[in-house]
Amino acid sequence: MSAAIVMKFGGSSVADAARLRGVAALARERSSQGVLLVLSALSGVTDALIGAGAMAAAGQEAEALAALGRILDRHGELGEELLGRSAPPELEQALADTRSELSAILKGAALLRNLPERNLDVLTGRGELLSTRLLALYMNAPWIDARSVLKTDSRHGRARPDLPATRRAAHEYIVPLVQPGSIAITQGYIGSDPSGHPTTLGRGGSDYSASILGAVLDAAEIQIWTDVEGVLSADPRIVPEASPVEYLGYDEAAELAAFGAKVLHPATILPAVERGIPVTVRNSLLPNGRLTTIAKGASSGRQVTALASRGPVTIVTVRTPRMLGGSGFLARIFEVFGRRGISVDLVATSEVSVSATVDDGISLDELVAELEGFAELRIARGRALIAIVGDRLAESPGIAGKAFSALGDINIDMISMGAREINLSFVVAQEDAAEAQRRLHRAFFPAASAPKDSGAPDRHAAGLAV
Repeated sequence: MSAAIVMKFGGSSVADAARLRGVAALARERSSQGVLLVLSALSGVTDALIGAGAMAAAGQEAEALAALGRILDRHGELGEELLGRSAPPELEQALADTRSELSAILKGAALLRNLPERNLDVLTGRGELLSTRLLALYMNAPWIDARSVLKTDSRHGRARPDLPATRRAAHEYIVPLVQPGSIAITQGYIGSDPSGHPTTLGRGGSDYSASILGAVLDAAEIQIWTDVEGVLSADPRIVPEASPVEYLGYDEAAELAAFGAKVLHPATILPAVERGIPVTVRNSLLPNGRLTTIAKGASSGRQVTALASRGPVTIVTVRTPRMLGGSGFLARIFEVFGRRGISVDLVATSEVSVSATVDDGISLDELVAELEGFAELRIARGRALIAIVGDRLAESPGIAGKAFSALGDINIDMISMGAREINLSFVVAQEDAAEAQRRLHRAFFPAASAPKDSGAPDRHAAGLAV
C-alpha cells in the first residue's frame, strides 16, 4: 500500500455527470499506483440535507419530506444520465433505503420539534454515501463504507478520529482492495463511534478524512482536487489577481488553513505532517494546470507566501489594573475560556489588559458573567482576522511597516505575531476586510496585483487622498 495515492474530490468536482466522468478518468490515469478515491457529497447536497433537518425541527414535516424527495430524485436522475440507462437495482435499493431511514428521522424531528445531533449526523452523512454509490457503479469499482473504517469518538458533528482503530480497520477493509492497478471508492466526512453510530467530522471534513486515511495507509501522496489551481496567494473572490503558490511548508499551510484559506480544512495537514506524506492541491477542471505541493521543508521562496482571512470574529478584551506586576492572571483568564470550551484564535497583551478573538457565533453570556467578577470587559463583534503568512517573515525586516502603510486609514483593532513567527495577523472591522486584503496583496504581490480601474468608488478614498 505504500505506493498508493489518496485522491479526494470535493462537491464542486462531483457536481454532475460530466464531472463524475472526469473524476473517473483522472483516477484511471493514476491507477498503476493503486488509488483510493475519497468523495464528498454532490455539490449542494449537504446544505440541502441540513435545510431539510431544520424544516423538520421547526415542525414543517411536509416541506422537509419534499426537500428529501428532491435530493433523492436528483441522484436517481444523475444515475440514469451517468450510466446511460435506467437506475440499476443497487442504486434503486440505496435510494429506497435512504428514503425510508431519513423520512423516519425527519418525521420524528417534526413531531418532537427537535433533531438530536446523533440523528443529524445520520442525515447529513447520506450525501457522501449516495455520491460514492453512483461513481462506484459507473466505474465498476469496489465501494467501501467509511463508517466501517474511520473510527471516531462520539462527539456528533465534530468527531475526532481514533487513529489506532482506524489504522486496524483500514488494513482490514481497504488494503486488500487498493493494490497497484486497482481503484476503490469511499466517503469523506463520515465515520462511526465505538457503538457503531454514524458520526461526522464537521464541515469540510472530507479533506480531513482523506488525510487520515492517507496517514493510516502510509500513502505515497494525498491529492486534494478542487476547482482552483492549488493554494492561491489570496481568496480569488476578493482578490481576482491572486496567483498560485507552487510550494508550501507544512507550517505555512497549517497557518493558512487555520486562518480561513478555503482550499484546505484546518486539520488536513496534521496527519500528513506526522507521517511525512506530501499533500498536493490540484484543479479538477485543469488537471494538467498549476498545483501546490505541501511537504516538509518546502518553501514558496517569497518574503510573504499568502494572505488569509476569517470572519466574523469577536474581540474579548479583559482589563484590570491587578494584572500590573501580578502573576497567574493570564492563566486565570484563559482557564475561564477553557472551562466553557471556547477556542481562542489570537491573543494580544499589555500591562493591564489582554485581548482575544473568538468565533462570532459563540454564546459568551456565561463567560462574560464570570470574567466580570474580577475584571472590566469590552466585547467588540463583527470583526475579521487577516493573516500575512510566510516562513521568512522573521528574517524580513519591514514587513509590519509595509503592511501598516498599505492599510493606511483602515482602523486596526488588534495585532498579533504568531509564536513561530510565520504569521502576522490583524483584526479589522468585517466591512473593511475585503479592502484590507486587496491593499495588502497589492503591497506584497505587486506584479500580480497591478491596480485595475473597476469604476467602483473606494469608500476609503478620502483618507487615501489626504
